[in-house]
Amino acid sequence: MPDGVLYVPCGDRRASVCPPCAETYRADTYHLIRAGIVGGKGIPASVSGHPAVFATFTAPSFGPVHSRSINARNGKVRPCRMRRTLTRCPHGRLLTCTARHPEDAPALGRPLCLDCYDHAHHVVWNGWAGELWRRTTITLTRALRTLAKAHGITLRVSYGKVAEYQRRGVVHFHALIRLDALDPDQPDAILAPPADITAQDLAELVAGSATSTGFRTPGYADTGHTWPITWGPQLDVRPVNAGPGQITSEAVAAYLAKYATKATEPTGLPITARMNAETAEHYADPDTHLGRLVAYAWQLGTTPTGLTEDEEQDWNADYGRLRRWTHMLGFGGHFATKSRRYSTTHKAIRAQRRDHHRTSRSDWRNRHGLAHAHDDETTLIVCDLTLAGIGWNTTGDAQLAADAAARAREHRQLAKQEHATARLA
Repeated sequence: MPDGVLYVPCGDRRASVCPPCAETYRADTYHLIRAGIVGGKGIPASVSGHPAVFATFTAPSFGPVHSRSINARNGKVRPCRMRRTLTRCPHGRLLTCTARHPEDAPALGRPLCLDCYDHAHHVVWNGWAGELWRRTTITLTRALRTLAKAHGITLRVSYGKVAEYQRRGVVHFHALIRLDALDPDQPDAILAPPADITAQDLAELVAGSATSTGFRTPGYADTGHTWPITWGPQLDVRPVNAGPGQITSEAVAAYLAKYATKATEPTGLPITARMNAETAEHYADPDTHLGRLVAYAWQLGTTPTGLTEDEEQDWNADYGRLRRWTHMLGFGGHFATKSRRYSTTHKAIRAQRRDHHRTSRSDWRNRHGLAHAHDDETTLIVCDLTLAGIGWNTTGDAQLAADAAARAREHRQLAKQEHATARLA
């Protein structure tokens, strides 16, 4: 560039931070998830016949909040919390709400009573959600042994999942789970289970594993208080590609990829960087739901005084991470994860994209007689590059880049629509 700066993609996956990079990440995640259920990217096409389910794991209730639901029969919005009798909480607040909230209502996800809501349990559950998922997969693997023994084979589950924030500020997981068979002589082979093992069988095992998995956190500091970590009752497990009217693999992949580019935006928390004492104090408003979540995450993660070196290490592994992830309301896990054998990786997809771009440039040079002898034989070092900073030098550059990215996304969307229309015709 004329100013001596070379602009490169930031690579941020969050659509609220960088829409162009988030769109690339979303497309990569879509192909990663889809390859694990229909094949491609090094995965055999036979996986499309494996039993698979789409599961949603939610958090338990920490107190009544304002919500919005649709009546499936008439499509109308139901009253928020309709009750036949008017009941009040111990703090004197009514635990009813007759409003039919619109989608953008600020009250959605907010407690009916701030003082009754268990904010401490909320942030602790966020902090241990990843461990709960790990234990659930272990329980599911053990549950498969009975089914595998009955058929005289070895079974394994592979999955791709994303985390999504609910408006109340707690995460829940969407997972695409596939069932595979193992061959002792071919440990890396992805084989189909017997035909009499259906997606419904897998769904029952997943549901049973979720409801039976739970634990209590380690004792907190001097109080010794522990919190139960379990899944909520709103567990949804649906077979994928199991017949007409059932959810399809393309729909699941698109759904998961969409949420892989989001963070705390649904909660209304504007900050996306790590907090320090000053920013935590600024956002820790005791009169708001988000403010109390920030305050509890920061306070519960503060290291107590008088701990030995070993005790401090244990503390940082258990509760100390709540403070590091205060800006995420306690949740410090990856938003998009998968098991090792589910499908390809983001790294492999990016490498394929780089190879494609490099090959395309080389072919263009060859067609126009601009190829150099050192293109494929040596590396020509023109200069050394160092990080100059993150962002744009001027607002004009930022606006030009945003407009160009928006036009590119619109062009791709129109191309997809034209392709779909031509295919239907």
